[in-house]
Amino acid sequence: MPVSTDDGHAVYDLKGLNCPLPVLKARKRLAAMPPGRRLWLETTDPLAAIDIPAFCAETGHLLIETVRAGDGGHRFLVERGGSSGVPSPRLREKVSRRDGADS
Repeated sequence: MPVSTDDGHAVYDLKGLNCPLPVLKARKRLAAMPPGRRLWLETTDPLAAIDIPAFCAETGHLLIETVRAGDGGHRFLVERGGSSGVPSPRLREKVSRRDGADS
């Protein structure tokens, strides 16, 4: 059972896991949640600072907040995206334009 914080959001402890495990486990946990629910992800993997925001952008989840933790890790507050967790075609188009994929 996930731990809850003062703000009422569950916390998923991914500390000690290295790439790609934090993203893979976050994907599975978020898929089991209803859209609109929020989850804190706690990581110690330095690459999570890149991987979690990219994962959210690619899958349609909303990255609400990123906090640098005292243990050198990060905390990410993620809001579960749409019903499938897959971005709409419009969002995919926007992301690909931003990344220069259609240039």
